[in-house]
Amino acid sequence: MNSHFHLLIQKDRQEKRHGDWEGTLLDYLEMVKEKPQTTMLAHERMFEIIAAAGVDTIKTEDHPRLRRIYGNDIIKRYKFFDQDFFGIDKVIMEIVRYFHSATMRGEESRQVLYLVGPVGSGKSSIMEALKRALEQSPTIYALKDCPMREEPLHLVPKNLRPDFEELLGVRIEGDLCPVCRYRLLNEYNGEYERFPVRTVGFSIRGRKGIAVVPPVDPNNQDASVLVGSVDISKMDLYPEDDPRVLSLNGAFNAGNRGLVEFIEIFKNDVEYLHTIITATQEKSIPSPGKGPMIYFDGIILAHSNEAEWNKFKSDHTNEAILDRIVKIEVPYCLELDQEVKIYQKILKMSKFKAHIAPHTLEIASMFAIMSRLAPSNKVDSITKMRIYNGEEIVVKDSSQRVDIQELRDEAGKEGLTGISTRFIMKAIDNALSESECDCINPILVLESLVKAVRATDISDEDKKKLLALLQETLKQEYHRILEKEVTRAFIHGYQEQAETLFNNYLDHAEAYVNKTRLKDKNTGEELDVDEKFLESIESQLGISGTAAKGFRNDVTAYMFSLLRNQVKIEFGSYEPLKEAIEKKLINSVRELSRVVTQARVRDQEQKQKYDAMVEAMRNNGYCEHCCNVILKYAANNLWKD
Repeated sequence: MNSHFHLLIQKDRQEKRHGDWEGTLLDYLEMVKEKPQTTMLAHERMFEIIAAAGVDTIKTEDHPRLRRIYGNDIIKRYKFFDQDFFGIDKVIMEIVRYFHSATMRGEESRQVLYLVGPVGSGKSSIMEALKRALEQSPTIYALKDCPMREEPLHLVPKNLRPDFEELLGVRIEGDLCPVCRYRLLNEYNGEYERFPVRTVGFSIRGRKGIAVVPPVDPNNQDASVLVGSVDISKMDLYPEDDPRVLSLNGAFNAGNRGLVEFIEIFKNDVEYLHTIITATQEKSIPSPGKGPMIYFDGIILAHSNEAEWNKFKSDHTNEAILDRIVKIEVPYCLELDQEVKIYQKILKMSKFKAHIAPHTLEIASMFAIMSRLAPSNKVDSITKMRIYNGEEIVVKDSSQRVDIQELRDEAGKEGLTGISTRFIMKAIDNALSESECDCINPILVLESLVKAVRATDISDEDKKKLLALLQETLKQEYHRILEKEVTRAFIHGYQEQAETLFNNYLDHAEAYVNKTRLKDKNTGEELDVDEKFLESIESQLGISGTAAKGFRNDVTAYMFSLLRNQVKIEFGSYEPLKEAIEKKLINSVRELSRVVTQARVRDQEQKQKYDAMVEAMRNNGYCEHCCNVILKYAANNLWKD
């Protein structure tokens, strides 16, 4: 076994050695001539890392759900982010657009990328992803032993740069730091072509090309944290303007050619942030003591919550810094399907092994999203949540679909307040920890969320709203979901019956709209449209009269649009019709309550149906324990009579 470890260690060591390189500036120039992108600046390097992972360009016209959410926009999903971030496609697109623009060396290459949003919305996670990307990226070439890890082309004298740029096919930007300028003159007699160059990597913990600046106590702020300091122990040996007394170990020194992250940036005193002004616009930072300005090429990242941003921007004396900021809002996720994926991802990283019953994470996600949505005068909160999830919704007593943009315009800013992901995860964790049967279900999670809301430190009014959301709105919604789930398991051949109703409705609706008669598929006999049948489906949605006529037109037009786009038409193609058919099937089940509730008095036929229903539910993801719990709950809450 030891030999296996030894081989693994040796292989890794050889690969690292193979990746290391050391030479002179002349050697480096030959490499640049062959591969000009070697000299790319920090923003371009980050953009290339993101782009190299791949991107899916999605035309929403080909994706009905996405079209309902984004309209006719083109959505780009960057694979670099798609395993860790959900429901913030537009935010990711803005971030990548910033880096792409900055690669052109225009104004945005001289701006701070600032993320603002509520706690737990993903700001820090995005920052961590960018830092990890750098850490895992290929090594770069830098002047050996340079405290700034600077670009070797800084050695080229200004008067020769036009000639070098033409020969190399690159643009040379920046100047030598004071330490390397001193070494060039005193160690290499100004012969810059002999100056050693070597490969260097990035490290978060080692502060190599990646620096993090946490908020500092305003009473104890020192610019040396950002730009380094003067080594007092060397003041007796060298003059105070000698580069050898400089300790270039500040955040901007360490983050040169990489990135500098400011955590909760506006918790710092504004004078402390003035270094950002020159670092962005002039791409230079002050050196400690009496030294000259030092060239800086790095990405400056910052983030904070909205309250701190609003306080900072309200002070007109901060205009100089505000003018150097690209602000991107990172709201909470507002798509139900994507919110579920967030919790699935987090749970995969945990050590919890308990079984999670179907709809458990869905119900928790509903609570999170509905707490983030502004009330609407047009639709109820459940309907609004489903519209934001891209589901096809028709409002009752109307044949018109609600426009998602109207809801957004009505609400103004959304997703910047509400329950955080962390709050939901703590409630799920508590339910998992307290579970005695290694299984949790929506009922347990709802109870855990109620406890969490009661214990949280918020106003009584907000607490009352959240408890009503959990104990009334979401409880009723879960009952609706559960009723459908149990019915689906109970009805043998449920899918076939649903498909039959669906196809019959389409045939009759099409004949009604086109004012034609139907042909019996078996006998060829011409039949009149069965309006009573159509009404029996439409009544499940509360649609009648002129609204029903409009609904039939909508269904027919929608199905023809699918045919034109060569999309397969099936039972779930049109969400409102699917919902109506499911409700009709639920209402048609007469003996379901007796089979579920009267466990001790079932006859043989009912027992067979019960056993078949349990088997169907287990095939749908329920374990034996949660299946029993859910069915008992259904018996006590759905069919009491």
